[in-house]
Amino acid sequence: MKKSLLFAAFACISLIGQAQFWDVSTPAPLKGTVNTVEAEESIPVFSKDSSILYFVRTFDPQNKGGEIDQDIWYSVRNDEGFYTDCKRLKSLNNKLNNAILGLSDQGKVMYLLNAYDGRKDFQKGIARSSRSEKGWSKPEKIEIPALDIEGEAYGFHVSGDGKTIIISHNGPNSLGKEDLYVSEKTGNGWTKPVHMGNVINSAGFEISPFLSPSKDTLFFSSNGMGGEGDADIFYSVKLGTWTEWSSPVNLGTPINSARFDAYFSYSDEDVYWSSNRDNVLSDIYTATILAPPSLSISAIGTDVTVYNGKDGRINATPKGGVAPFTYSWSNGMTTEDINGIPKGEYTVTVTDKIGQIASTSVVINEPELVVAKSESRDFSMTHYFGYNAISLDASNQKYQAFVSGVEEQIKTGRTVTVKIKSSASRVPTNEFASNEKLAKTRAEKIKKKLEAHFKEQGLQDKLKVVISESFVGGPPYENDRNNKEKYQPFQYITLTTK
Repeated sequence: MKKSLLFAAFACISLIGQAQFWDVSTPAPLKGTVNTVEAEESIPVFSKDSSILYFVRTFDPQNKGGEIDQDIWYSVRNDEGFYTDCKRLKSLNNKLNNAILGLSDQGKVMYLLNAYDGRKDFQKGIARSSRSEKGWSKPEKIEIPALDIEGEAYGFHVSGDGKTIIISHNGPNSLGKEDLYVSEKTGNGWTKPVHMGNVINSAGFEISPFLSPSKDTLFFSSNGMGGEGDADIFYSVKLGTWTEWSSPVNLGTPINSARFDAYFSYSDEDVYWSSNRDNVLSDIYTATILAPPSLSISAIGTDVTVYNGKDGRINATPKGGVAPFTYSWSNGMTTEDINGIPKGEYTVTVTDKIGQIASTSVVINEPELVVAKSESRDFSMTHYFGYNAISLDASNQKYQAFVSGVEEQIKTGRTVTVKIKSSASRVPTNEFASNEKLAKTRAEKIKKKLEAHFKEQGLQDKLKVVISESFVGGPPYENDRNNKEKYQPFQYITLTTK
């Protein structure tokens, strides 16, 4: 029949890689021969490659101090992956309570419960032993200033890098039977233990601390924060200094049970802890970390229906991950789907319950601007000149109407060609070398006028002005130059668009 006594002196050390998990398989007692019927097993500590399991066994008659003693044991994993053929670590056990607190990252330093010092080979505290080809050295006490442990309930945890010690005991400013304190390495020594604050300590006890290798997450067991049973395993995230922590979160079932659960650790893809859920005394339990379903997100966009409109929409769909989800869009919206959006590129980032992140982008388009095409029209005008006249006034109404019509056609996207036809009568000119020169000068004059105007309007690339014809015409001259009705019909320019 199993005994009911559980020694309160305990410790553990974090020496394995950081892991994140959101669920575990159904817990089961560790396979192999580590767990026994008549003894109690606790404080599992693994070598870096998990090939060796060190643990504490209590109430085994083979212990150096007899049945009421607790010793350090170990087992080498066999080819089938089980831990069998358990042996005592003889060189580091004495007739008092012994426990391995863990191994350094390199596996060359072992941390041990108590100081292996004094007349009775016992002093409360922590010690270390170094490994060489000859085996483990004699334990040496780790001196922690102002550490004064009273009572039989205390424990330690040393970070994998050997620079931080978490201590559980009833010390200064304790809120309950055991509180958590921290001491940090400084050169060759250690700082005075500091109470880790009221957030992670309670009026009950906080025991079996375990730091993640990154030292930003602390696992521990408590009976003062509610939960499933006698003691539950919690975790808290470091927010700043060693006294600033998030509110502890209960790991819940199936890790915790209606009875005692403590000494949590993990190695590779498995978690380990001690529990008496199925028996009077504790055994080592294990469960496999179930990786969360990876998170991804897809999105389908519906384009804007009109130019410069705002009726676009995007439907996003997360896949995998752990609900609930939060959404952050590049336009500031936080809903899963977004509506009433204009043309543009939109990126959504989704975050699930356990912090996984995924994102995707969608481009929303819009129709091109539809410009109503104006009917293509051509214009023409004719202006009649007096004797030897060559200039056309810009205020001329027919000229203004012609120019305005050309401008409207250009603004519809059309390129306009203006053809100039110029004529001179046969009345001899006394200002130009010939009547042919007079006709040509009239054409050139209006050509320059048109080009200057449309250049000023910035439309010169859409206008082409050509002189199609200049000539001398009309009836023969009969010394009657003042006969306007006879000669003026042949003194003109005609502008025609094409």
